[in-house]
Amino acid sequence: MPAEGSVLPDSYSFQRGETRAAVLARMQKAMDETLAKLWAARKPGIAVSSPREAVILASVVEKETGVPSERRTVAGVYSNRLRQGIPLQADPTVIYPVTKGKPLGRRILRSELNANNGYNTYAMAGLPAGPIANPGREALAATLDPAPTRALYFVAKGDGGHIFAETLAEHNANVQRWYAIRRARGEM
Repeated sequence: MPAEGSVLPDSYSFQRGETRAAVLARMQKAMDETLAKLWAARKPGIAVSSPREAVILASVVEKETGVPSERRTVAGVYSNRLRQGIPLQADPTVIYPVTKGKPLGRRILRSELNANNGYNTYAMAGLPAGPIANPGREALAATLDPAPTRALYFVAKGDGGHIFAETLAEHNANVQRWYAIRRARGEM
């Protein structure tokens, strides 16, 4: 298995009889080239200090965003949290050690939120120990050019997107609205 975060998700052509190793090498080369190009064009003052950190944060952005237009804002929120030393509190990082990238299929357990495993961004500040997915070009670009925002929080709004908030009070009200949506759906 290739290392998490080492291949660029994309469409790739291959020839009959071409080895898996050859195709994988092209996918990894595409990641290296894309990352190098985007890193060279990164915005000044971003929250990550190396290409590896960019891949790690982009993998979290990749897993958090179901709406492509939100990628830069999600990256902006996480960048704000990193700069301020606030834990990312990203659910996908809690799920990753449990499922290795597969859907959890249930609510996150309290024990998982308290786990100390290098990936749980509820239990620690900073980036997880490594990538939690293979981020695509758009997530990498968003991480290296995050939206200018003062938001520190976001929560699902029920349609695949998120509601963003600058304050904890705003965020808590948004969470209560999300819980009401989930109760109405019979999910809680």
